[in-house]
Amino acid sequence: MGTPYLFWPWCSGLLAVVIGVIVARRDLNEAAGLEKLVVLGPVLFAGAVAAFAAEHFTLTSFVRDDIPSWMPGRLFLAYFVGVALYATALSFVTRQHVWLSANLFALMLLIFVVVMHVPNALRTVDRITWTVALRDFSFGAGALALAGVEMNHRGRVTSASWRMTLGRVVVAMASVVFGVLQILHPLHAPGVPLQKLTPAWIPAPAVLGVGFGTIQLIAGAFMFVPGRARTVALWLGVALLVVVAVVYLPLVVTATDNGARVEAENYVWDTVLVAGTVLLVARAARGKLEV
Repeated sequence: MGTPYLFWPWCSGLLAVVIGVIVARRDLNEAAGLEKLVVLGPVLFAGAVAAFAAEHFTLTSFVRDDIPSWMPGRLFLAYFVGVALYATALSFVTRQHVWLSANLFALMLLIFVVVMHVPNALRTVDRITWTVALRDFSFGAGALALAGVEMNHRGRVTSASWRMTLGRVVVAMASVVFGVLQILHPLHAPGVPLQKLTPAWIPAPAVLGVGFGTIQLIAGAFMFVPGRARTVALWLGVALLVVVAVVYLPLVVTATDNGARVEAENYVWDTVLVAGTVLLVARAARGKLEV
């Protein structure tokens, strides 16, 4: 863990979570049972964002190479986005100017999807690149839902309403698609079904894949229904955090080289970010708009 590109993402992500828990301690004490996870949604989201922010400073050349070659100042952009991610995480955990940072984060992810992910998907025409595009689009949608919650608190009801609705619908759509893909590719690790296969030491990986994919599919379908979205999003968040604990954290411990450790680290925080996203939808679906 002394290697910078291993140490700093963990340090940044865990520190953000600790700060967020301290700031939210009163709400956590007042929340009952699984409601505590709704409180922690922005904190988990911020922890993952902070972890990925660190990679912009420790794996800068890899980040730079992911930026389209036609864009000028790719090294500057890699650092700039890292700063923006840290700023977003700090805003979320300290609860300062969240309406602004959440809107800007959503806009940034939309730009990523339009400028990088969709062109890559159109060029390669494989399910992985389209899955990555939808994943990042859903991250932005989760932030948009949170922006709606914060704007609702400020009395901007009309602006809040469409953000909360659009964020919920996009995350619901992503959950349905991920569920279908997981069922079609049951041996791939659950959460966001990308290249990685479920570790061989997990028994009945196909059963796990089909089972989790079914959960995602059903939860996503019910998230389209405003009155059901909060409950199913909350339980999907729980299921995703179980996947982190059972599948991905053990990969961090058992990794035998730095490449495998970086991959495991990314899968941990990526799945935490998915969990945080659906918990933001639960947060947005919980309250009534203030009129």
